[in-house]
Amino acid sequence: MVEFAGWSMPIQYSSIVDEHRATRSAVGLFDVSHMGRLRFKGPAGLAFLDRVLTRDIRDTKPGQVRYSLITNDEGGILDDVLVYAASGAPSVSYLLVVNAGNRDKIVAWLNAHRASDEFIDESADSAMIAVQGPRALEILKALLSFDPARLRYYGCTSLDWGGVPTLVSRTGYTGEDGCELILPASAAESKWEQLVAAAADCGGRAAGLGARDTLRLEAGMPLYGHELSEDVDPYQAGLQYAVGLKDRTFPGSDVLASKAERPGTERRAGWVLEGKRVPREGYAVYYRGEPVGRVTSGTFSPTLERPIAMGYVPAQLAAPGTQIEIDIRGHRAPGETVRLPFYRRSS
Repeated sequence: MVEFAGWSMPIQYSSIVDEHRATRSAVGLFDVSHMGRLRFKGPAGLAFLDRVLTRDIRDTKPGQVRYSLITNDEGGILDDVLVYAASGAPSVSYLLVVNAGNRDKIVAWLNAHRASDEFIDESADSAMIAVQGPRALEILKALLSFDPARLRYYGCTSLDWGGVPTLVSRTGYTGEDGCELILPASAAESKWEQLVAAAADCGGRAAGLGARDTLRLEAGMPLYGHELSEDVDPYQAGLQYAVGLKDRTFPGSDVLASKAERPGTERRAGWVLEGKRVPREGYAVYYRGEPVGRVTSGTFSPTLERPIAMGYVPAQLAAPGTQIEIDIRGHRAPGETVRLPFYRRSS
């Protein structure tokens, strides 16, 4: 257990590799209650979100989830977020899920930009559990009395789970199919135990932050504080699809409009290395003997059984097939630039 953003969080329950492989082969359960959850009500909440998010969500329909970014006035990324359009009386409400380490910063930033009571912070009153893996939908169907396969990817629905109101979304951060469940904090422990028992029956298990990181890295997903920061813009990070500039403005939109026409020189890239040495954050990337970039995340991939890494290099060196080296404690490990993600689940 470690302290993380004010929470006591599990790095691992058994071993990171075992939890990683259980998620790839069966089911991994992740307590992600540390994520921030902010509720926006009705048309006023939607209008406020449209003013502060990079993604145009004005046409979001009930039951849809969208990935977006929040940027500062210089176009740097304050956080990457999910927006849930959830049905509810008397109108649709919108749930913004933010990264745990950024919750206080984002709440303060939103408070500085809001006009009235557009949102409330529900983080302490709710819990969030991710159920991920090829058998995730199977165990959820039995527990929820609802077939989550009916949801589209990035779809959500509200239901009653044995008397507990639960928001179910077909989302995740592992590269596997599965769902994330948001429910009252008071019911989290009992529902978690039901999920653990169901997962064990098919070879699944609880998984901690360690496996969550190796899984998301194999899936080529950026992590705030590593690939994303206020010094990185969406185009550098390869997240241009999350920027909607047409007929709207938001903090940093004028800067990003100019960057869209004249993209910067740096790009996020992925590398597969030879040997067994593991590249870590901050290690230097070399091309033809010259330092050209830096590693932002690295691990030994349990699935590929190779060292993998992501980081930033000049745009012309981010092309798949480019041969690079990474300095690992004085040893130059050769590697190749590959197209992200490193791992893609079979259909």
